[in-house]
Amino acid sequence: MNLTISIAIVLFTFTASALAQNASVYTSTKTGACRTISSNPNEAGSYEGECPGVGGYKVRLIEGDIRQTINIITPAKKKFELNFWSYYSGFSAIGEKIEWRTKKGVPVALIARYNVAGADDSGKSTSYLMISKISKTESCVVDVIMPGAKQNEEARVSADAASTKPCKTQD
Repeated sequence: MNLTISIAIVLFTFTASALAQNASVYTSTKTGACRTISSNPNEAGSYEGECPGVGGYKVRLIEGDIRQTINIITPAKKKFELNFWSYYSGFSAIGEKIEWRTKKGVPVALIARYNVAGADDSGKSTSYLMISKISKTESCVVDVIMPGAKQNEEARVSADAASTKPCKTQD
C-alpha cells in the first residue's frame, strides 16, 4: 500500500513538473505586425497576412466575409489549416494576441482568442479560446474553452496536454 502511494506521489510530481516546464510566448496578429499577402476591401472584403510566430513557425491570418481563421506555417513551410470558422458560423475575429505554449523554446500548442458574433445580435459576441496542438507533422484544434472566470487557466492546462489529444472535429 505504501509503495503504491509513493509511486503515485512520484508520478504526480514528475507529471506536474513536466507540464510546468512549458512557457508562454506572445505574438501579435494586429495588421501592422503582419506582412500583407493579399487584400481586397471590396464588398465583405478579404485579407491574408503572415504574422510572426515562435521557433520558426508563422501564423497566416485569413479573413473573408467578415470571418477570420488562422493557418500554421511550419519552419519547413508546411501549412496546417486550423479552420476556426468551421466551428462557428457567425461573424468572427481572431484576438490581437496569440499565446504560444513552448517547451525549451519549441512551440507545442497555441491559444487563440476567437470572438464570434451572436446569431441574433451581431453586436453581442462570445469569446472562446481555441486550443491547437503544434508540431512539424500535425497542427489542429484539440479543444475549445468556453467563456468563464478561469478561462485562461483552463486554456493553459488544455494547451499543455494538447500533444496527447486527438484533433477535434467540427460540431
